[in-house]
Amino acid sequence: MSQRMIEQFMEMVQIDSESGNEAAMIEYLHKEFTSMGADSVIDSYGNLVAKFPGKGCSGKDPILLSCHADTVQPGKGIKPVLKDGVIRSEGDTILGADDKAGIAEMLEALRTADVYPPVEVAISRQEEVGLLGVKNMDFSRITAKIGFLLDNDTLDTIVIGGPSYFAIDVEIKGKAAHAGMEPEKGINAIQAAAKAIAALELGRLDTDTTANVGVIKGGLIRNGVPDSVSFLAEARSLIHEKGQALADRMCATIKSEVEGYGAEVDIKVDNLCKAVDIPADSNTVEISKKALKTVGIDAETTFITGFTDASIYNNKGIEVAVVGIGAHNEHSTDEHIPVADMEKALKMIIEIMRLCAE
Repeated sequence: MSQRMIEQFMEMVQIDSESGNEAAMIEYLHKEFTSMGADSVIDSYGNLVAKFPGKGCSGKDPILLSCHADTVQPGKGIKPVLKDGVIRSEGDTILGADDKAGIAEMLEALRTADVYPPVEVAISRQEEVGLLGVKNMDFSRITAKIGFLLDNDTLDTIVIGGPSYFAIDVEIKGKAAHAGMEPEKGINAIQAAAKAIAALELGRLDTDTTANVGVIKGGLIRNGVPDSVSFLAEARSLIHEKGQALADRMCATIKSEVEGYGAEVDIKVDNLCKAVDIPADSNTVEISKKALKTVGIDAETTFITGFTDASIYNNKGIEVAVVGIGAHNEHSTDEHIPVADMEKALKMIIEIMRLCAE
């Protein structure tokens, strides 16, 4: 067992880094990469890009290895526990294996590998809240044309495609009134929102496409007709045109239902990333498959309707496959990771780098 990797992982998950508050984690990694001999820089948005010279080879093109520094909530005060070969939190927080297990595995691979080409490491912030870090990354520091994102959960799949993602923010204005004395003088913004949401198609709409309303806020007092409500919706599709059509349809439905009730509505739509896929026989996929075979895994390619930083890298012309880190039940308080799977991921990364140095 790589005791150093496990100890560093358990140390890192105790550094609070919920999305938007990753500065301490980024600074920790900046110092770590610098101590390992890398040219490490924190860009103006707070992402980190570190460059390692090649080892045991010469004249090879650089590769990109990437992870994200932030975690979802509840991610403050994490206390990791190693028991029976599995690392968990004490139970009232996430663990943060997503994506600190990937970071720990990558760090150990860079320390122990005998050979690798020049490696550019990109650590983004605010990945979990819309890929904001990678969208604002200083790409002038990245010259690699191929890369590997260490952010898939299972080791037996390689993610080669992700969706177009549309964030839909809705603000509804009604009219306040006393709910008991003169409700007829009010326009209930909550009911207007409820009518709009009830009219939407939500959930998995087909194999490519999903829609959701995840947050609703409004109202101040029980006995007042509420005059304002906001809610956050989303549309995703592995086919960009379908995603755009769904987002347009959702907006039209919301507008029709809210205005039909007599309230006003303001809708903002942000296409956070565009659907992308790389060929199943692309260089990064073939290298990933070969590397996983060395740990006894015959990996399959897959598409996901979740999103990762790879969507932005591929949109930028950097061919990036998403490989596994061995985590389970991410984004929940039951998140955990077997040490044996971390060891396999470590060996995979070392072999990926060796194959890229050939």
